[in-house]
Amino acid sequence: MKLMDQPTRLLFFTGKGGVGKTSLACATAVTLADRGRKVLLVSTDPASNLGQVFGISIGAQVPTPVEGVSGLDALNIDPEAAAQAYRDRVIGPVRGILPADTVKGMEEQLSGACTTEIAAFDEFTGLLTDGLMTGRYDNVVFDTAPTGHTLRLLQLPTAWSNFLDSSRSGTSCLGPLSGLDKQRQQYARAVAELANGAATTMVLVARPQRAALAEADRTSRELAAIGIANQRLVINGILPDSKTDDPLAAAIRGREAQALSGMPESLRALPQERVPLQPRNMVGVTALRALLAPAADTLPTPPAAKLGRLPPLPPLATLVDQIEQEGHGLVMVLGKGGVGKTTVAAAIAVELAARGHDVHLTTTDPAAHLAMTLEAALPASLATRLVVDSIDPEAERDRYREHVLATQGAALDEHARALLEEDLRSPCTEEIAVFQALSRVMQEARRKFVVVDTAPTGHTLLLIDATGAYHRDVVRHLSPDVRVVTPMMRLQDPAQTKMVIVTLPETTPVLEAESLQADLRRAGIEPWAWVVNSSLAAASPRDPLLVARAREELFHIERVVRSVQRVAIIPWVAREPVGSDQLIELVHGHAIHGDAPETASWLRIEGGC
Repeated sequence: MKLMDQPTRLLFFTGKGGVGKTSLACATAVTLADRGRKVLLVSTDPASNLGQVFGISIGAQVPTPVEGVSGLDALNIDPEAAAQAYRDRVIGPVRGILPADTVKGMEEQLSGACTTEIAAFDEFTGLLTDGLMTGRYDNVVFDTAPTGHTLRLLQLPTAWSNFLDSSRSGTSCLGPLSGLDKQRQQYARAVAELANGAATTMVLVARPQRAALAEADRTSRELAAIGIANQRLVINGILPDSKTDDPLAAAIRGREAQALSGMPESLRALPQERVPLQPRNMVGVTALRALLAPAADTLPTPPAAKLGRLPPLPPLATLVDQIEQEGHGLVMVLGKGGVGKTTVAAAIAVELAARGHDVHLTTTDPAAHLAMTLEAALPASLATRLVVDSIDPEAERDRYREHVLATQGAALDEHARALLEEDLRSPCTEEIAVFQALSRVMQEARRKFVVVDTAPTGHTLLLIDATGAYHRDVVRHLSPDVRVVTPMMRLQDPAQTKMVIVTLPETTPVLEAESLQADLRRAGIEPWAWVVNSSLAAASPRDPLLVARAREELFHIERVVRSVQRVAIIPWVAREPVGSDQLIELVHGHAIHGDAPETASWLRIEGGC
C-alpha cells in the first residue's frame, strides 16, 4: 500500500465489522516492523481477536512481544477490565462502611454501558498521551472497534468535557465527577493528536460491497465533522481476475464492480488503496506478511481440489417453519457487524409476511441498512402485512428528555430542575431511551411477529445490559407475593423471544458469535439458533481461489454444528439479496449462479437429521 511509503506515527484502522480491519492493521504492523521500525499494535475493540491472529496471549497492561516479528509489540485495551477497575476505585473506599444493600445498589448503578465506555476511553486516551509508553515506538497502529463504537469513542472527549463543564451537582451516572475532571487535559491532548494530520492517519476499511462502502462514507463524514479529515480508504478483499469459467466468480466480480462504480463521491476523493482477496484466512505471521507483499512474494493459491463434504444443514426456511409455529413472538437477530444481520432479519420478516402473518420489522442499529436491503416498494400482498421502521437513538433520546422534563420537571423548583436537566445530558440517557423504545416493540410480540435487526455486538450487549439492570431494579423493590413479567423475563423465555445469532464461516465472526453466546448465557438468555451466512462452500464454486476460501470454511461450519443445537446455512448468492423476491429465495437456500437459481444438492437432508 502507498500508505506504507511515508506512514504517520499513528495509524488508526476503522470500518464496519467484518471488513478486515484487524487483518490489515496486523499486516501493516508486521510490515513496518519488518522494515526495521519499532511498532506497537493496539486493539481498542471490546471483542478483540489479536491473540487469535498471532496465536499468542496478549496482555492489557504491558505490551507483549509478537513471536517471529522483531520490533513488534501488541497490547489489548480490555474495556471490561477497565470498567471493573473503575468500579473498584469508586466503590472500594465504602465497602464495609455503607450497608451491603447500598453498596450493591452502587455496583448496579455502575454496571451500565457508560461506565464501560468511559473506563475504556480513559485507557485509550491515557495510552495515546503517555510518552513513556508510546515514546519508544516509531509507529503505533490501532485496530479500532467497529464503526459505531469508534465514533462514539472519538466523540466522548467533547461530550464529557461539555458535561463536566456544565455540571453543578458534582455527581453523574459514573460516580464522583472529580475523578473524571482530572482527565480533562488528557482528553484535550488526545483529540488534538487525532486531528493532527502530520501525526495521525485514519484508515477507513471497506469491502467492495454497497453496504460497507455506504458505512465507510458515513464514517468519513462524521469523522470530518469532528475535525478529523486526515483519512485514507482501503477497499479490502477484491476478487482478482482469473481464467476460469466459474459463473459464481464472474457474478462476484460483477457485483463488486457495480458497488465500486457507485461509490459515494466523497469516498472517491480520498486517497485510495485496493487489496485483493486472499485464498486463506489471515491467521499467523506468514499469512499477514503475504497480505501486503509484492505480487511475486504472495502465497500461491492452492491448486483446485475437491471441496469436501459439508455437514447436512437446512436452509433458513426450516428456522422460519419453527418460528411460525408459535403464531406470534419476538425474533432478535444478533451478531458481529458485517455478518449480514440486516439481510437475515429482513428475509425472516418478509418470509413470515409472505406466509400470511402480520409482521413488524425494526432495527436498533444506528447504521442499519433496512431501506437499502428492501429497496423497491413491497408488493401489495406483503405491504398490508409487513410494517418496517427503525428505532432512532437520537430521536428516542430527545423524546425521553422532553417526557421526563414535562412530567417530573414540572413540579420542581429551579435548582432541582437544573439538576434533572444535567442528568438528562448524560450519555446514559440515550441508552435508557432506546431500551424503552425496545420495550414498547416487545409488547407487540404478544399478538404478531416482531423481528428486530439489532446493532453490532457491543451495542446489542449494552441493550441487554440495560434490560438486565431494569429487571434487577424491579425485582429488588417487589414484595415476595407480587408477580411481574419484566422485559428481561421475556428475553429469557424462548417461547416469547427467539435469539438468532448470525455469523460468517470465518475465524473472527465465529469467535465473536461464541463470545456473544457466552454473554447472552451469563444474562440468563439461551440463543435459540445460529445462521451461517454467505457460505462459499454452500454455493459450490469452481474458481481455484474461491475453492480455497470455501475449503477454509468447512472447519468453521463443523465447529458451529458441533457446539450449537439448531443451525441453518445460507449460500453466497451472485445477485445482491435486495428486494422481497430475492430475500425469499435466500430463505429457501437457493445458490444463485448467474441468472438461474438452483438448490444446492447437499441441502437434501440425509439420515433423518
